[in-house]
Amino acid sequence: MKTNPTKYLLPLTILLGVYYLLMGIYLNRLGYFSQEGLFYIEKTKIVLEGFGNRLKVMGLTAPILPFYLSFIFSAINAQIAPVIASALCTAILFYILASTVLTTLEDTFYLFILLLIFTLHPGILYAACSGKSVAMVLVFFLLFFFNLLQFYRSNTTFHVSIASICLVMLIFCDYKFIWLTLFFIPLVLSITVKSLKLGEQESIFRLFQSFNNPSLRRKLINKTFALYIILFILPLACVVCYKLLNLTHAQDLNYFDESPYATWRVLADKLSFDQLSTTAIYQLPETSILLSARIIIFCPLILVAVYLFKNSTYQMLTLLTPFAFVEFLHIKYEKVFLAHEYYLIFLILSLLCIIYKSKTVKNQEVLKLIVGVLALMQLYTGYFFLQNSSIREERIFSNILFNRTPDARQDENRDLANYLNHLPNDAHVLIDDAIAYPVVAFTDNLHKLTLPYEGAFLSAIEAPDKYDNYVLLATEKNEVTGFTELNNKYIPVIKNSNSALKLRRVFETNDWILYKVFDQ
Repeated sequence: MKTNPTKYLLPLTILLGVYYLLMGIYLNRLGYFSQEGLFYIEKTKIVLEGFGNRLKVMGLTAPILPFYLSFIFSAINAQIAPVIASALCTAILFYILASTVLTTLEDTFYLFILLLIFTLHPGILYAACSGKSVAMVLVFFLLFFFNLLQFYRSNTTFHVSIASICLVMLIFCDYKFIWLTLFFIPLVLSITVKSLKLGEQESIFRLFQSFNNPSLRRKLINKTFALYIILFILPLACVVCYKLLNLTHAQDLNYFDESPYATWRVLADKLSFDQLSTTAIYQLPETSILLSARIIIFCPLILVAVYLFKNSTYQMLTLLTPFAFVEFLHIKYEKVFLAHEYYLIFLILSLLCIIYKSKTVKNQEVLKLIVGVLALMQLYTGYFFLQNSSIREERIFSNILFNRTPDARQDENRDLANYLNHLPNDAHVLIDDAIAYPVVAFTDNLHKLTLPYEGAFLSAIEAPDKYDNYVLLATEKNEVTGFTELNNKYIPVIKNSNSALKLRRVFETNDWILYKVFDQ
């Protein structure tokens, strides 16, 4: 009697999710917290424990979908909520791919390949255990391209509509994916040309024939425009509405993308580039030609996907679109190094394409051998790329994961938060969470803190003695001291406006100085 592997898929997925969760909690115990995860923890605390108008924090924190998922799991444990969210999303990602394998191919070999990658690939472990939004991005990226491939197979616009919804979700997981729409313009035209019933087989001749025939030209324009509307109108409308929401509540259309109070990326991207550009160790820059080559080295399975799609122009364009997208990001955000998630999208895309197209290959043994060897190679390239990443946080994760070295980056923030926790209940501390959100994330009682979301914050900066007992300032050694008014330059300014104000240091670390405020 033949065993049906489908019935084991859900238990296997749950087991994989538990594996990610336990590993994430273990890394948490070693002191690892991602900046994104700490940002979500702090914003969750404000929404649940703060007072006053928290609507702006709840509605404009970005990326909004990862924040909401982390917010939901804060009911279990606020400190590990981002890890639970990333572990769950990675398990869902595996389930979607594995169920597609079992329903499309009915071949357990590719299921074993998926298990190998999802249990051992360092990039996947980073997505699952870091508490970042990478896993959610990969889920919606997969669903977007999965529905496009389903449309190619069935020519049913229902799949285009679902792809459009997935694109909306993807954009609200990482706003940079809005630029992906630019590179689907030629792809949609290619798809429309292919759908026309013409004698010519080559796309360029089909396009030439369509433009020279009034009836075909009208049909081509109508079909192309219809596909553009179905695919892009919903994402663009959602972005416009969200920007108007930002304009209404923050008086800035791009508040969610440019304010350090709304997103962790502003400081993280700037800090990452500053740290690398000032280091004594020279690293090879990410030039455009080298970037595409790096992607292929990181994910050699993408070459198998290219081979499988070589006979179809529009399907080949589908594969090349993410390459163009990543190259564009490198040019547009030239001072931001490419995060690991933009490499991982090619790993997920290659797996999807192989699952989708591998049945068309006659010599299955050779294909399986190539896929198996390249999958093993990807385990090493995944380790190498993460270990040698241009982004410090990714290198630290790799070091902790493989060497089990405790992460001391948050020790000072924990010590400071512990000191704040032991202050009297009626104490009030002026804190700017644009840079001090890790401190706030570790603080137990938010009622002791005066934060920027509160209306009294600006008044408290100008007259701290009337609102607060303590002021937290960033030292010159603090890497992000330039992103707040509450730094070492604050004291001369405030004493100049109020000569009777007295400040005394009560707690000090390399990054922070806590002053007690006296008014004589």
